[in-house]
Amino acid sequence: MTKSGTVLAMASDHGGFEMKEFIKEQLIAEGYEIKDFGTNSEESVDYPDMIHPAAKAINDGEIERGIIFCGSGNGAQMTANKYPNVRAGLCWTVEQASLIRQHNNANIISLPGRFVSFDEGLAMAKKFLSTDFEGGRHTRRVEKINKILK
Repeated sequence: MTKSGTVLAMASDHGGFEMKEFIKEQLIAEGYEIKDFGTNSEESVDYPDMIHPAAKAINDGEIERGIIFCGSGNGAQMTANKYPNVRAGLCWTVEQASLIRQHNNANIISLPGRFVSFDEGLAMAKKFLSTDFEGGRHTRRVEKINKILK
């Protein structure tokens, strides 16, 4: 994924706001364009209000990838994964950020704003953005994600 002209979705609640702002600033400096779906302060908000619009933009193909945040990363990830074309992965390490791309073709990374440092969050975001999907046997597995057993 090239940086110049690449649009990324970003969204957070109050628990991920500071990390979102830090990572957004760093990625803009590297040439990424950010569509920020909010929140815009540390004032308490409900994470689905920001995550749903960001996930919908990715689901609908308007934006290719996104970075979402909440205090633990869990609520944001659960909300984003309600969309059939979204594969959001919660990450706590750079290795996980690599694997959600390589093996799961994730199009959103969810970061825990209260549990990792800003530098760790940035490293995970960069790894997520610079890692390609491996395909092969993983394609078959990814295609089975949305198959509901009856």
